[in-house]
Amino acid sequence: MMSTTFFMPAVNVMGAGCLQEAVQTIRGHGFRKALIVTDHVLSKLGVAARIQSLLAAQSIQSVVFDGTQPNPTVGNVRAGLAQLKQHQCDFVISLGGGSPHDCAKGIALCATNGGEIADYEGVDRSAKPQLPLVAINTTAGTASEMTRFCIITDEVRHIKMAIVDRNVTPIMSVNDPELMLAKPKGLTAATGMDALTHAVEAYVSTAATPITDACALKAVELISRNLRTAVAHGDNLPAREQMAYAQFLAGMAFNNASLGYVHAMAHQLGGFYDLPHGVCNALLLPHVEAFNVQTSAARLTDVARAMGVVVEGMDAATGAQACLAAIRRLSVDIGIPASLSELGVKEKDIPLLATNALQDACGLTNPRKASQADIEGIFRGAMTAPTPADAGQSYGKAALETVAA
Repeated sequence: MMSTTFFMPAVNVMGAGCLQEAVQTIRGHGFRKALIVTDHVLSKLGVAARIQSLLAAQSIQSVVFDGTQPNPTVGNVRAGLAQLKQHQCDFVISLGGGSPHDCAKGIALCATNGGEIADYEGVDRSAKPQLPLVAINTTAGTASEMTRFCIITDEVRHIKMAIVDRNVTPIMSVNDPELMLAKPKGLTAATGMDALTHAVEAYVSTAATPITDACALKAVELISRNLRTAVAHGDNLPAREQMAYAQFLAGMAFNNASLGYVHAMAHQLGGFYDLPHGVCNALLLPHVEAFNVQTSAARLTDVARAMGVVVEGMDAATGAQACLAAIRRLSVDIGIPASLSELGVKEKDIPLLATNALQDACGLTNPRKASQADIEGIFRGAMTAPTPADAGQSYGKAALETVAA
């Protein structure tokens, strides 16, 4: 039996209205000055100013870096680090979704380890803990507020670098669903499908354990019950709160079991075309899992059950078919685009995208090993939309053929 290590922040503050409690906890650490890493939208909406006010009430000074792009870049990290040094900040607060969290991780890691964030691409490349980071989450999806994953776009190479490092784990995460109310439908849908992808990939991962399995399946169940409501009714606090718990559970799962080819491939689409990560994951998820059926039909049947599908009496192949159909139905119901071609992905770019995907650290724990031709084939399969009438059936056939092979 291989030994495992379980990673997550030491303190995780959760629930409606928990922000005030979190700020008081921050004061207990004795920090003096924060760099608040966020984006232009949250800055313009006054959310960053609200955090500054709460900090000031606890005698903590702060400055705001709001230059984080939707897919944060090496340049964003560099600019934020310069501001941190200029103002002599002794800790970092990330405010937002995955992009500000990842940018803040890059800043905090380089602040103590030196060099450029590209130096730390791969697994556990840093020597020292990062500057203390408190991650305040405003979306239910990426779980970056509590993971050791940091995804930064290299704007020169047009790829997303996966930095998987125990030293980028925040010291504290904050999930107050009141900060998630009234988020746009498209963002809610994309981040929710990102969370579902985390859970599914962690559940079929070669590094899965009973702990990550329990987290992954509960996350799938909560997402299936609450994501449609959160998308349709953005002011529904109970649905937002359940999605906050769901994405956190999915984060616990993939932070320790890692991911698979969905993320390895989605990172390339994000880096090459600057596309939204959650949408790329949602589109690729049923295609990659159809490829994985050969090794993971029984586990995909478990996922189908967690999604509310009645799988009793089904064999593993049929259960896997039901899982793929349920994933597709959820995507359709919340308005996810149906094909990569709709997002502007070009057929001619697929060989390069596949080559880079096979170099991404997230693919290491995919349950079935893929060749260059396999990855290209998955990309091509996702270029066109299945017809609404037979979306489920077509995935079922693919699953059954894979099992038979």
